[in-house]
Amino acid sequence: MPGVFVELMKRVPSFQFLLHAYVRLLAVFMLFAGLNYWSAIIGVRLIDGMPFEDVGVQVQSTIIFFAILDLVTAIGLWLLSSWGTVMWLFRSLAQVVMYSVFPMVFGRSPTEVVFYISAIAVYLVLLYLAEREERA
Repeated sequence: MPGVFVELMKRVPSFQFLLHAYVRLLAVFMLFAGLNYWSAIIGVRLIDGMPFEDVGVQVQSTIIFFAILDLVTAIGLWLLSSWGTVMWLFRSLAQVVMYSVFPMVFGRSPTEVVFYISAIAVYLVLLYLAEREERA
């Protein structure tokens, strides 16, 4: 019976593999988020029932900022580069600040705030476990 458990543990993926898979999953998410912002810019999607040209300048500039940043971040994350991770952390924290500190301009979105904080927490836990596994 103990031999079966040892064989099962050999098949479990390493934390480094799980970290890389998680980062690549984030890259796909950032790609779709960036494309979603671009769909608002080109007029495929409305923003609060209004076309891109009719929303406030603050919202327009934020949409353009995230449209560019999300696609660049997706590339960096997919390549598993450190700059991609830094850009993702910056982008996620910017999104949290945007919905938490400036709700009068951007509205409140507690689900997005919780999502980004949770995603950062999962990343940090996987990073810690992968580093601990590497040292052992």
